[in-house]
Amino acid sequence: MPTAPLLEIEDLHVSVEGQEILRGVDLVVEAGKVHALMGPNGSGKSTLAKTLLADPGYEVTGGRILLGGEDVTKRSTVDRANRGLFLGFQHPEEIPGVSVLNFLRQAMAARKGDEVSVLEVRVLMTEWMERLGMDTSFASRHLNQGFSGGEKKRNEILQMALLEPLVAVLDETDSGLDIDALRVVGRGVRAVREQRPELGVLAITHYERLLEELVPDVVHILVGGRIVANGGPELAARVEASGYEGWR
Repeated sequence: MPTAPLLEIEDLHVSVEGQEILRGVDLVVEAGKVHALMGPNGSGKSTLAKTLLADPGYEVTGGRILLGGEDVTKRSTVDRANRGLFLGFQHPEEIPGVSVLNFLRQAMAARKGDEVSVLEVRVLMTEWMERLGMDTSFASRHLNQGFSGGEKKRNEILQMALLEPLVAVLDETDSGLDIDALRVVGRGVRAVREQRPELGVLAITHYERLLEELVPDVVHILVGGRIVANGGPELAARVEASGYEGWR
């Protein structure tokens, strides 16, 4: 029997404060594939990312979201995360008083449905911090507090590595990064995929430069709340050369 795609978005309509932003989005992410979602400002990219993780400010007015073939459209953020959906934020929140170690221990316990020892988390964190070029002292720092933009994004990749999601949605991970930091993040995502080749990735971005680090299998163009084109990496190159005017 064929297995269901990791993530299916079917005819998704989403409104924010009564205004329709997404107007019938269809998108499928398969196991082991990298999908890139590109579009101009205001096209609905971040709306889609926040809707996927059930942000209460985003109302689904039509369509559905399936994870591993199961309809999760009405499921909570916690339930979707525990089922294997991960969101890397464009602007990760600072959480004073909560160390990176304790945050990850609680998140891993929720994901696995069982207690996780401090030692187990620390060993895994140390291994991945070394692979991501992070100072191991980060484990005891408060989550994202005082972190640079690049440190915050690497911390997101660290979370992705330890939580072992089925699908990782990266919402403009390249936002605010210089080219060196972007390369570090790109290498980090590739390292996670090497460890877990079945991972599906949906990378949301404005620019082709992220896709030079994470070569996509499929590129989707989102304009005006609808996907207007699908193709390979050549679509990203077309955007870089001529922008989105041809699809508006």
